[in-house]
Amino acid sequence: MSNFNIRLIETPEEMRLVEDLQRNVWPDSETDVVPLHMLITAVHNGGLVLGAFIEEKMIGFVFGFPGIETTPDGPRLKHCSHMMGIHPAHRDGGIGFALKRAQWQMVSHQSLDHITWTYDPLLSRNAYLNIAKLGAVCVTYRRSEYGDMRDGLNAGLPSDRFQLDWWINTRRVESRLGKRSRPTLKLNHVARSGMRPFYPLHASDLTGNLPQPPEHVPPFEDRLLLAEIPGDFLDLKSKDFGLARDWRFFTRELFETAFEKNYIVTDFIFDKKEGNPRGLYILTHGESTLDEFE
Repeated sequence: MSNFNIRLIETPEEMRLVEDLQRNVWPDSETDVVPLHMLITAVHNGGLVLGAFIEEKMIGFVFGFPGIETTPDGPRLKHCSHMMGIHPAHRDGGIGFALKRAQWQMVSHQSLDHITWTYDPLLSRNAYLNIAKLGAVCVTYRRSEYGDMRDGLNAGLPSDRFQLDWWINTRRVESRLGKRSRPTLKLNHVARSGMRPFYPLHASDLTGNLPQPPEHVPPFEDRLLLAEIPGDFLDLKSKDFGLARDWRFFTRELFETAFEKNYIVTDFIFDKKEGNPRGLYILTHGESTLDEFE
């Protein structure tokens, strides 16, 4: 990966680059592009737009703004990280991690301790970055969060999303973003622990078939549980759209049930093996502090 640098985006000229990059990342839906005037207004009122550049070419960005959340003690401020995009030619080069790390630093300077954002829980690469590498956790499943989306990545499926909680001052997060970052979990760690997925998802993959979701959500009986999803959901969707919908509705039931039963998504394992990638969520039960989930 070529060297890149991260910098604050504040001028209309640079905001135009953010507009253009959105069209590359989410093609085929001009109405989903956040326009220059909205970006400028946000950064003039406490929001942040950060860009990743190779020389003067923008290859990635992250955009967020202040928000208010409801708590038992009343309203409190947070940072809502609304959008992050990486140019398709520059993915898997650490750009997303670098952008989120810069966001972490900037939001800390604003004296906020909580960042939230959403993503599709069936996207293994996003889950790996958000949960395994950044240390976010999830207890919130949102059905059809954005209604019917028309861009090339999301069209046709309910826009269900995880809403993540990134508690940026915890030891959990600092251990992942500090100079000596915590290594991510591997499949062999799971094998040594004796944990097994809810269901033998990849038995079907070995025969060359697309993975099928189980007919029923399994029982929730252990404190630590594994839930496997298709390793490459976008590839599966391109080959069998009906099967992709089946996975959406199965995982909707799975995670809504888990959160109702007081489970927290605390980690993610992603084996990027070419031709047979695997993605597994780790769910932890109980009211333990976030720092326990190291």
